[in-house]
Amino acid sequence: MGNAVGALVVYILLIVFWAVVVKRNMAEGMILGFIVVALFGGSHFLELIKFGFLKALSNEVLFASLAFVLMSYLIKESGLLKGILIIFDSLLGNVRGGPAFVNIALSAVLGMLSGSNSANTATSGTFTAQWMLKTGWKKETVATLLAGNGGLGAGFPPSASMFIMLGFAQINQLITESQLYITLFVSGIYQVIYRLILVGWLMHKEKIAALPSQDKLSVQAAFVHHWRSLLVFLGAIIPITLTVGPLGKVYDHLGMGEALRSISLLTWIPILMIAIILLLGRKKLKENIPNKQYLVKTLFPHYKNIGGVLLFAFAASEIFSELGLATELVELFATLNFAKPIMVLLIGLLVVLVAGPLSSTATLTSIGLIAFTGLISVGVSPLEAVVAILVFASTEGASPPASGSIFIAAGLTDCRPEATFYPLIKYFVIPITLVGWLIAMGYLPLFV
Repeated sequence: MGNAVGALVVYILLIVFWAVVVKRNMAEGMILGFIVVALFGGSHFLELIKFGFLKALSNEVLFASLAFVLMSYLIKESGLLKGILIIFDSLLGNVRGGPAFVNIALSAVLGMLSGSNSANTATSGTFTAQWMLKTGWKKETVATLLAGNGGLGAGFPPSASMFIMLGFAQINQLITESQLYITLFVSGIYQVIYRLILVGWLMHKEKIAALPSQDKLSVQAAFVHHWRSLLVFLGAIIPITLTVGPLGKVYDHLGMGEALRSISLLTWIPILMIAIILLLGRKKLKENIPNKQYLVKTLFPHYKNIGGVLLFAFAASEIFSELGLATELVELFATLNFAKPIMVLLIGLLVVLVAGPLSSTATLTSIGLIAFTGLISVGVSPLEAVVAILVFASTEGASPPASGSIFIAAGLTDCRPEATFYPLIKYFVIPITLVGWLIAMGYLPLFV
C-alpha cells in the first residue's frame, strides 16, 4: 500500500475516532487530520503544511460556504425567509413531506443549470432547510438530505465533469455530446426516483405530518403580502441566465459571451443574494441587529466550527493530491483481476474513493480515462462506461469527511457535520454507487 493510500486510511480512521470515540469538536479533528496527512510527506512536512493551507485559502468552495452561511443568517434576520416559507407553505404545506420533495426538485433543476454539487446544496438548502425543520424533520436528517441531494449538481447535464470526460480523445471518438447529454439526463432521472423513494421512507420513519391548514394563508394572500421575498431568487436566476441561459448566443454576438461564461456561480450567487437581502430587508435588519456586539454574538457561533472544519478539510485534500493519491489507488486496483461484475464494482469504488477527499472534476481529470479504459476492458459499452463513471463521481457531495456540501448543509441547519457521515454513506454513497454499477452492467437502460 502506497504512502498516500496509507495517509487516507489513517486520516479517515482518525476523523471517525475523534468524532465517535473522543466526541470532541470536529474542527479539532480536521486540524489533527491535516497535520497527520502532512506527516506522510516526510521531510516535506512543512512544505506540505504551507502548500495545503495556502491552496485551501484560495478554494472557491471555502469562500462560497462561508458566504452562504452569512446569507442564511441575513435572510432569517431580515424576515425575507419567513415570507418565502409562508408562500411555500401556502402552495405545498398540505402535502406531507412537501419541503423535502421541493428540495429534490430544486436540486434537480439547479443541477441542470449550475453543474456544481456545493452550489446546488447551498442554493436549494437556503430555501428549504428551515422549511423542513419547521415541518418536523430532524436537523441531522435535513443536513443529510441537503448534502445528498446536492449530488444532482454533477448528476445532471451539463456539468464540468461531463465535459472533462468528453475532452479525452479516446472517448469523444466513440460517443457524441448529444448521446452523453441524453443518457446522463436519464441517469439523473434514476437518481431522482431513488431520492423520492428515500424521502418517502424517511418521512414514514420520522412520522412527518403536513402542517394544519388553519395555520396557512391562502395562496393569493401569501403572494399579496410576501411577494417581495421571492425577489431573493434573482440572486440565483441572474448569474445562471447570464452564464448558461438562452441569452448566451446574444452575448456571443455582442462579444461578451466568453467573459460572462467565466462567471462563477459558486461565487456570484451568494454575493448577489446578500446584496438583494441587504436592499430589501434593510429596515428589518436594523431592528433585528441593533449593534455590532449583537451581530458578533449571534453570527459567530455559525462560523465557529464550520470555518475551521472546511479550511483544514480542503487543506488535507490538497495534500492528498500532492502525495499522488489518485495514482496510487489506480496502481492498487490495477493489480486486481476479477470477473466483470466485481471489476465494475471495484472501478466504481476507485472513483468514489478518489472523489471523496478530492472533487468530481479533479477525480475525472486524474483517473477518468483510466476508469473508462478499465470498464471497456471488461465489456462495458463506451456510453454506459462514461455515464457510470459520472454517476460514481457524483457521490462527491455526499462523501465524508471532506465534502464541501456536507459542511454547507451543516451550516444551514446548525447541525454537527459528523452526525451526517454514516447516514450519507448509507443513504447516498452506497445506493448511488449501486445505480452506477447497474448502469455499467446494462441492468438500467439508458434508452439510446
